[in-house]
Amino acid sequence: MSAGPYLLAIDNGTQSVRALLFDVQGNLAAKSQVFLEPYFSTHPGWAEHDADGYWQAVCEACRQLWRSTSIDRAQVKGVAVTTQRGTVVNVDEAGVPLRPAITWLDQRQTRQIPPLAPWWRAAFRLARLDGTIGYFRREAEINWIAAQQPDIWRRTHKFLLLSGFLNHRLCGKFIDSTGSQVAYIPFDYKRHAWAGRHDWKWQALAIKPAMLPELVAPGSRMGEITAAAALATGVLEGTPLLAAAADKACEVLGAGCVEPHVACLSYGTTATINTTNHRYLEVTRFIPPYPAAMPGAYSTEVQIFRGYWMVNWFKEQFGDRERQAAAENGSGLPAEALFDRLVDSVPPGSMGLMLQPYWSPGIKVPGPEAKGAMIGFGDVHTRAHMYRAILEGLAYALREGRERIEKKSGVTITALRVAGGGSQSDAAMQLTADIFGMPAARAHVYESSGLGAAICAAVGLGYHAGFPAAVRAMTRQGRVFQPHADHVRIYDQLYRRVYRKMYGRLQPLYRDIAEITGYPA
Repeated sequence: MSAGPYLLAIDNGTQSVRALLFDVQGNLAAKSQVFLEPYFSTHPGWAEHDADGYWQAVCEACRQLWRSTSIDRAQVKGVAVTTQRGTVVNVDEAGVPLRPAITWLDQRQTRQIPPLAPWWRAAFRLARLDGTIGYFRREAEINWIAAQQPDIWRRTHKFLLLSGFLNHRLCGKFIDSTGSQVAYIPFDYKRHAWAGRHDWKWQALAIKPAMLPELVAPGSRMGEITAAAALATGVLEGTPLLAAAADKACEVLGAGCVEPHVACLSYGTTATINTTNHRYLEVTRFIPPYPAAMPGAYSTEVQIFRGYWMVNWFKEQFGDRERQAAAENGSGLPAEALFDRLVDSVPPGSMGLMLQPYWSPGIKVPGPEAKGAMIGFGDVHTRAHMYRAILEGLAYALREGRERIEKKSGVTITALRVAGGGSQSDAAMQLTADIFGMPAARAHVYESSGLGAAICAAVGLGYHAGFPAAVRAMTRQGRVFQPHADHVRIYDQLYRRVYRKMYGRLQPLYRDIAEITGYPA
């Protein structure tokens, strides 16, 4: 263990909060984890969480961290926060939540939306964007709260993302990073600032500029840990709080993917493929690239919503055997290793069982009518084939994302880094290398999003001369999985001749299903 200095990264994900201590060489020195209560839903499609519950989990994670390590807290020179994207909190002037947080998983919509000026409506119709803009306005939590809970909206002093809420609890200021602004908010994704005065978003959303926090770039000093936060978390009062970015952006940075030819695959609750660019690039027309965890950079991203959520769904619904065996055997073999054996018991291509992983609707690709599909069933197929087909379907979808990024950017992706919980599966890593037809490397630490936050703190505190130098010093490859030529040939044919055609062939049926059943709305 190094003598320090150390950086504390607080990573508030969907399923847990982690408190992580990194040294300035990118080594993970200590870790604690507090699992979150699942979101609650009082109506179909809603997903809310007690906002103070997030803060209490942060405090408990920090207190557990200090109990688990002998590292002197005086050696912790900075703190940075990274969180799940798109989760929002309404607070009063004291920063007290006025209602539960609406999480990024929430699917509510409102038809009561602010009117747009005639010239904006005409412009969007002319550009054939009226559907996309309408979707944005209906999905925005701002508009739903203003319409359905007007008393709450009148009392709202600040409308914050979860990152801004936690930053306020730590330093007492309403402040957030530009790198965390991923939500239905009036943010200018090209300039990395709140939208200009005449931007259409101020008409489309029922919010005023004064209701939003101050924004600073990743690596900027936002404040210091207050006495109240120190008492609650055990972090020393006066420790600097540095701006980081949203969890996906930090994950890309922590995996060392800072050049446009290096792609980061994230096998998390939402599976994504990202590259980092220094020019504004819309992979999907009129869907902006999100802010990267480096100032002035953009994260070109293709999402598979509820990506590795599907893997967890399978384990919950069909994985009792592996979970029970892991609990009962005396070898200490974890359940994940048993699930890998399940994958390895099936040949590449799952004997023709193919999965399209669009289990949640999208805006463009997939469209709002999208549903998931599994085709090719025969009497030879078992739950093992289903499990492998899920992993293969996610990798096919991400390969398609790679091709879209390459087409729009003009840059060929020549290297893959894989992060997120799914990256810990050797079987998933190997089939990813085979489906992409190129080596797939794990990030050197599983906690890549936390490492990305620590990199932001290290740069802000001057431990490295800028982000490129910090990435060189603090990131490196872990195990590299090489593609098998025979598997590459099978997967390439299945991808080109079957997977690429599935959505187009099934899309009309999805529309009929939605019309008949009302799901998705």
